Amino acid sequence: QVQLVESGGGSVQAGGSLRLSCAASGYTFSSNCVAWFRQAPGKEREGVARGSMISGTTYADSVKGRFTISKDNAKNTLYLQMNSLKAEDTAMYYCAARGSGACSGWNFPYWGQGTQVTVSS
Repeated sequence: QVQLVESGGGSVQAGGSLRLSCAASGYTFSSNCVAWFRQAPGKEREGVARGSMISGTTYADSVKGRFTISKDNAKNTLYLQMNSLKAEDTAMYYCAARGSGACSGWNFPYWGQGTQVTVSS
């Protein structure tokens, strides 16, 4: 059974940084496609970043240059480094994964429970 557990969310002032983590059990990140999503109150869920070894990384225009998705295969942990945070980045953030390295599209079968990020201006 695949379980993804996010951590690292919190409250930060605009311009600050946070690093989200996503630990997996029953699943190995390694070369598979992984992603981060977010959902703000009253808004649809949006893909923030996705990537795999064979497909490279893709970022939403709204976070490009500020957010970085990465993995530590030894720790089997996925990260989202978020810099220069803005009030509009406030949302629940979710990690997601699939069982292949093909990384087109935003459909993922495995999801974490989310971690809240709040950015105050």
